[in-house]
Amino acid sequence: MYMFKYVLKRIALMIGVFLAILTMCFVLVKLLPLTDAQQFGKDMNLILRRREALGYNKPILVQFGIFLQKSLFGGDWGISETLYRGQEVWAVFISKLPATLLVNIYSVIFSVPLGLMLGIYAALKKNKWQDYLISTLVMVFISVPSYVYALLVQYLLCFKLRLFPLQMNSGTDWLSWSMFLSVIPAVLSLGFGSIAGLARYTRAELSEVLTSDFMLLARTKGLTRGQATVRHALRNSMVPIFPMILGEFIGILGGSFVIEKIFGVPGVGQLMINSITGRDYNVFMLLTAFYTLISLMTGLVIDLSYGFIDPRIRMGAR
Repeated sequence: MYMFKYVLKRIALMIGVFLAILTMCFVLVKLLPLTDAQQFGKDMNLILRRREALGYNKPILVQFGIFLQKSLFGGDWGISETLYRGQEVWAVFISKLPATLLVNIYSVIFSVPLGLMLGIYAALKKNKWQDYLISTLVMVFISVPSYVYALLVQYLLCFKLRLFPLQMNSGTDWLSWSMFLSVIPAVLSLGFGSIAGLARYTRAELSEVLTSDFMLLARTKGLTRGQATVRHALRNSMVPIFPMILGEFIGILGGSFVIEKIFGVPGVGQLMINSITGRDYNVFMLLTAFYTLISLMTGLVIDLSYGFIDPRIRMGAR
């Protein structure tokens, strides 16, 4: 019962934050200059009709009410005015989503196991040269932004060694070998920072668990160091680490804006940047709602996962 009330409370707060962010973005967008309809040529009448339907000539509160009614509750996010002139914003978004999901899923698959293995190995070799080497590399990789990795990967692996193409392949053949090769540079650029962060966190948590009293008790009962680590240490250290793994996806998703631009990934990250530079406000509002909702839902799932991973958390709440 407590968990049910907690979930309802979190959902209510999530909806409130979501509406507050949408309101701020909507008001700020309306304060920016609007592209003159005369510039759209043959599409001018279509743009004018859609703007009139959205209440562009009415007070901003009325416009916001129409926006909530049509877009948020009605699913009609309008048409793209500058980037994809005359096309439905939702259709453009759906066409761009698979490329972003492909890059981010590959990045998670690449970074999570490698980060966990490096963290576990560093914890088992604590205060030895392997631990010092991994910790030093982790600090270096965490300190460098992902777009720096992108430029290095693009120069060394794509330009000098010619192992991969400079840009992601076009088309929708997402599972082909050529598409996979073209995605690898973007995946590497996004994954380095995630590997370093996960390795550092895993090393810290596992090192603390390995020095706990119950580990000494397990060793005195006859378990080898490896058996005690696998059966007890890893299981207990995964309680705080597993929710962090869930948060890696949204972390990579947010960091893919610049990476998609550098490697020509035809995804929603590049679309977000183009909507800002091109002043395509309808596209911007849809993507703002998408990223905000993903972030809030990820936070909720992470918080709830603690209770499901460790039942003691639910019991302690009572």
